[in-house]
Amino acid sequence: MKNLLKSTAAIAALALSTGAAMAQEKVVVYHWFEYIPQELVDKFTSQTGIEVVMDTYDSNEGMLASLKAGGIGTYDVSVPGDYMVEIMINEGILDTIADGELANTGNILPEWADPSFDPGRQHSIPYQWGSTSFAVNRDVYSGAIDTTDILFNPPAELSGKINMLDSQGEVMAMAALHMGIPQCSSDRDQLKALNAMLQEAKGNWASFNSDTAKEVLVSGDAAVGQIYDGFSAKAREEGANVEYAFPKQGYIVWMDNVVLLKDAPNRANALKFMDFLLEPENIAAVSNYARYGSGLKDVAEFLDPALATLPESNPPADAGAGVFIKVCDEQTQAVYDKIWTNVKK
Repeated sequence: MKNLLKSTAAIAALALSTGAAMAQEKVVVYHWFEYIPQELVDKFTSQTGIEVVMDTYDSNEGMLASLKAGGIGTYDVSVPGDYMVEIMINEGILDTIADGELANTGNILPEWADPSFDPGRQHSIPYQWGSTSFAVNRDVYSGAIDTTDILFNPPAELSGKINMLDSQGEVMAMAALHMGIPQCSSDRDQLKALNAMLQEAKGNWASFNSDTAKEVLVSGDAAVGQIYDGFSAKAREEGANVEYAFPKQGYIVWMDNVVLLKDAPNRANALKFMDFLLEPENIAAVSNYARYGSGLKDVAEFLDPALATLPESNPPADAGAGVFIKVCDEQTQAVYDKIWTNVKK
């Protein structure tokens, strides 16, 4: 009986130990809102037994602030845009992915394999890419929309009906395009003019919202919305009569990336999650859901054919150039931060 009790106790202890170990099998992901299908998350868990714990943010800047305020050591991976990857590298909050730690890096398209914001992909993998511009409700306004005046010097029909992204990077980069000045200008006259233009323009804006950028167009609460191309496509699919603009002054191009965070508490699981997203069928599921492009080879057979013909993915020949958001030096960035603070007041 004693031996039986000892054996039973040992089995119970082993079961508790195994249960504790299984409970620890998770990966904690800091992700953009409405950007990954639940079915894909469930597929990863089904294949690996690793639970995905998800927290969301609505801007690159908000994500960075949260990580610096205590998120490091809490999250395993996040999904920053191109310029934010460079900032995070400079701030020392990303871990390095050693050669051989990811099995599927050969699936990355050559044009995304060695980007300037993360040379050699030492800290990140490509996730999705697209553009940021604005969409206009054609039931409200039928005029030309090939100009950033729609956002910054709108016609009377649109004044007070504009939603801007609550994202310093996108708003300030688009403002620089509108004014024809460098993104990281240090010229005092240009900066004064930029600040004055934005102070006047915000009188025409109804709101700053990123997480509801699509919804306000669908509901009719906004007639114009600065927006990501995939959100514009989804707004049309949900019944909004919107047209996505490619202004002659230019528009923003971006690449979102999955990064390995410093002090990731579940580092091995984070690498498994990243490798999972480097499989063409899996990243294609993200593109089909979010309506953006991926950075991987051999995804075409898994994609919704409609993606190739989306108006948001096909700039007209006379569109301005697409540009990436630039990273300013610390002194210049401090001035831009001050301008942004004034805009948000």
